[in-house]
Amino acid sequence: MFVRTESFKQFKQLYPVVTTVVAIHLILFLSMKLPLLPNKLIFESLVGVNIYIGMGEYWRLVTPIFLHAGLAHVLFNSFSLVLFGPALERALGKWLFVFVYLACGIAANIATYLLNPPYYTHLGASGAIFGLFGIYLAIIALKKGAMPPQGKQVILPMAAIGVIMTFFQSGINITAHISGLIAGFLIGALLIQIKPVRFW
Repeated sequence: MFVRTESFKQFKQLYPVVTTVVAIHLILFLSMKLPLLPNKLIFESLVGVNIYIGMGEYWRLVTPIFLHAGLAHVLFNSFSLVLFGPALERALGKWLFVFVYLACGIAANIATYLLNPPYYTHLGASGAIFGLFGIYLAIIALKKGAMPPQGKQVILPMAAIGVIMTFFQSGINITAHISGLIAGFLIGALLIQIKPVRFW
């Protein structure tokens, strides 16, 4: 379920949303590293800054989902999405997957805005990715038989490790991680009421 055996071509065809999001991660990250003044200005206009959100720049609740601060940051989040995104994209369909991924990320950024100081700055896909974990947890908890046992054996410890590491790593947006997870669980609980979700 979480083991990737596809070729790159097959992966692109089977999981177009995951492929597109990862490509956006990498393109934006690489473009921000070019020594061009416009790139720096673009980055500064897209990153999440609470005081600017409060002044009406609401796009900053969305754009930070696709931005990353460093190479390790962008690679880790992109790798996590490649591992845990495809099963949900296949189960939900590409457009519903887009909606729930963005909804989790936006919910995490709204919580960051509400619960952190005005000059708090944030970026990264972690809130949305923790949201995917939350959706999986909702399906495991509330929809018996929807997920194979081997899927549960991966998701449960990974979610637990992710939450624990959130509190022990520096520079982590704890609010986004936890609120993304909660938002994902709530969205997952709603999803299984309106759509049959199975990973078999």
